[in-house]
Amino acid sequence: MTAGTPRVTLYSRPGCHLCDTAREVVARVCAELGEEYAEVSIDDDPALVERFGEEIPVTFVDGRQHDFWRVDETRLRAALTSPGRP
Repeated sequence: MTAGTPRVTLYSRPGCHLCDTAREVVARVCAELGEEYAEVSIDDDPALVERFGEEIPVTFVDGRQHDFWRVDETRLRAALTSPGRP
């Protein structure tokens, strides 16, 4: 990943209560670890709606799918702090 590129991407949609909860977890963990995250509404891209459908929220870490439906805070923190990560 290049400098300034968020390591975490949260795919969500407006009005999704699971997305709201996931956003809180992602924001908290990223703030704690000094990481940035990006949030993308799947409703803005038909290809994303087709890809993720009802699995939202979906989180990616370093470009790889990490979780869907719920974000496990411990797993997210481990993925961002494990050795060998940029």
